[in-house]
Amino acid sequence: MTSRLAITPGEPAGIGPELLIQAVQGGCEQQLVAFADPNMLTQRAELLGLSLQLKLFDPNSPASPLLPGELYVSPVITDHEAKAGVLDTANASYVLACLDAAIDACQSNQCDGLVTGPVQKSVINDAGINFSGHTEYLAHKTHTDNVVMMLATDNLRVALATTHLPLRDVADAITAPLLRSVIDILNHDLCSKFGIQQPKILVCGLNPHAGESGHLGNEEIEVIIPVIEQLVHQGMAISGPYPADTLFTEKYLSNADAVLAMYHDQGLPVLKHSGFGRAANITLGLPFIRTSVDHGTALDLAGKGIADKGSFDVAVNCAAQMTERRTDGSQ
Repeated sequence: MTSRLAITPGEPAGIGPELLIQAVQGGCEQQLVAFADPNMLTQRAELLGLSLQLKLFDPNSPASPLLPGELYVSPVITDHEAKAGVLDTANASYVLACLDAAIDACQSNQCDGLVTGPVQKSVINDAGINFSGHTEYLAHKTHTDNVVMMLATDNLRVALATTHLPLRDVADAITAPLLRSVIDILNHDLCSKFGIQQPKILVCGLNPHAGESGHLGNEEIEVIIPVIEQLVHQGMAISGPYPADTLFTEKYLSNADAVLAMYHDQGLPVLKHSGFGRAANITLGLPFIRTSVDHGTALDLAGKGIADKGSFDVAVNCAAQMTERRTDGSQ
């Protein structure tokens, strides 16, 4: 079955639009629908010397694969003409309008999932809009209390207990209710969207050496271990906490479906070192499937035709595979 995926190219001055244009040059097994400005896409294709045939999206028509150079579009118009590599605060609201339209399409089952291109958080905030990232924005717009950020390569999945927090705030944020919620979502979506019957989850400690029996911090003893023991008693295949400096080795990872890191820069540097440009960012817990690239807007590369579309291809393929594997009946 052909999946229909909503695509938001992200910051119009960045590489997101051209990654999408490059991705459809050879056609696509999925029907990709860009929620974006058609003129911006056409101008970027002309700048790169690439073929692009835009077709107006009709949600009532059946999904069909893309021919080479073909792309469906649901028009959202920029406030100012976008120039590759040049940020413009006037287009900050446009970036969020694209997201809003794509979210509506997914929630109304017009699209099977959402793939997002990179956004520039700084220019959105400079425009006076409070924005901390896709993950938090999607949770807010869908009225989802708790979501989980997970990045995945072919052989490693790393989920985060906390996301975009200053490091000094992380320890206070690691509570038993938070961990139970995060692990429940992670376990549920590995089952329902990845087709893993009993996921094996390994949990990082928060402190060096996982607290060294309390000598380097008590969070493991007071919070993390009790939660793990409770979930094991409920039948979940989860273990830890393990010291993060040794957990990311073959000895442990060869028998794991996912690793739960306590904070952003505990787990993601390892994953990006092993698979940068070949990883997808996945938001678990949403009412629809969402994946994204594992990199930023790369303004210095925009419009030059040299950006690597590898992560975008992975994000599209991951979203399509998740739509095929899901077993919870969500759309």
